[in-house]
Amino acid sequence: MAPCQFVSQCVSVTMMLLPRAREPSFFLLLLCCYCIACGFGHKTNSALTVVDNIEGSINYDDTAVDEDDVEVIQPTQQWQTLKPGQAVPTGSHVRLNLQTGQREVQLGEEQLKYWTQKHKKSEGIQSISPDEMKHAMKKIKEDFKSADKNTEAQDSVTSKYRPLDELKRDMAQLDLLVETDVQIMKRLLEQFNSSSTTEERLSILLELEYLVHQVDNAQTLCSMGGLQFILEGLNSTDIRIQETSALVLGSALASNPVVQVKAVEDGALQTLLTGLATAEPLRVKKKVLFAVACLLRHFPYAQSYFLSHGGLQVLSELFKADAGGILRTRIVTMLYDMISEKELISQAGLDPVLEASHNERLQQYSKVSLQGELLEKGWCTLVPQLLESSEHDYREKALRALLAMAPVCRDEYRSDGSLLDTLLQLREQYDEMVQSEMIVGEENSYFAQILQLICALQVKIK
Repeated sequence: MAPCQFVSQCVSVTMMLLPRAREPSFFLLLLCCYCIACGFGHKTNSALTVVDNIEGSINYDDTAVDEDDVEVIQPTQQWQTLKPGQAVPTGSHVRLNLQTGQREVQLGEEQLKYWTQKHKKSEGIQSISPDEMKHAMKKIKEDFKSADKNTEAQDSVTSKYRPLDELKRDMAQLDLLVETDVQIMKRLLEQFNSSSTTEERLSILLELEYLVHQVDNAQTLCSMGGLQFILEGLNSTDIRIQETSALVLGSALASNPVVQVKAVEDGALQTLLTGLATAEPLRVKKKVLFAVACLLRHFPYAQSYFLSHGGLQVLSELFKADAGGILRTRIVTMLYDMISEKELISQAGLDPVLEASHNERLQQYSKVSLQGELLEKGWCTLVPQLLESSEHDYREKALRALLAMAPVCRDEYRSDGSLLDTLLQLREQYDEMVQSEMIVGEENSYFAQILQLICALQVKIK
């Protein structure tokens, strides 16, 4: 159809629609006819060029297109305005904006699907801003500098110390023998038996004392016959050997029932009591008393043996002879522990699983008549003498023992005027100390605990 005929038909249609000239569709139709006519009648410079994969071009105009001069616009999801001379990829969606009279382009359906799939695959990749990229590059440089410094430090350390492989070779050449504790104790006992000097025996005893702190080592030492060597050391004429042997024995006996039983069977308790009764130096008696306390602790059979063989009488003489109070405090503490053990066993709740063993221990402790022995041997008047000491720790130990002995010693306490006067004086003294501590903001202090013990004992006596 020629352009004039097309325009003529458009005019005819327009005349037919003239009565509806007020409607917007009339002007829209008129505008379309004009644009189409212009398109047929003229070849413009804004002809649309379609590029297939940006390699070949399809031109809807008759004018040839130089592919090197083609500017291809990349469509997006938003409409973009096409400028004259621009080309679009195949499959793009192109429209004519009737308001502006310009062509616009966006992604076609196939392109949109491809773009969506590609966008989903890259969702996990986070974009990095230029500032972040600069910071990352700077950090890489710092890491390289730090690595260089570490390398220098490592080289410095390597120059100071020998390599491990070299040390292993040297150790292998020395043919060093790694011994277990059992092997060490066996070797020490052999050396102790063959040694003829006091210094060597002292060194061996100190090494044994370090080893027997472990329960298994102490039991192994007994099975090797080491207990006999230690008891022989208690009878030595050298004071240092006596002292160190008592220390080794006490360390082996501590919380070790197997060694306690073996020691009683081998006569260790009688040997220890003999050591306490003889005129030995204070340093030896301290270690011997330590060994006696370890042997008696949580061992009712040994406690019965101790009482039946005059143990309290030996301690009584030792208490009277000690003017400094060091042995007195240890003796009173040991007696308090023995009283507390028996009370705790009798007050403990019964566990169905341990009922049989608990009943057996109750029966064993029932044979230990400690309270009656304390009353009979005069300990109700001996222990209060420790309150005359100026040491707060000594007084605390004495007060705790007096409270534990109160059920059997109450009458003796009431008739002991010196004890009652001492308690009144101590109460006033510690009351002032507690008040002074409360002024500076200290509560529940050590002096307050001693004051509570004094008050509790006074209540027991009344």
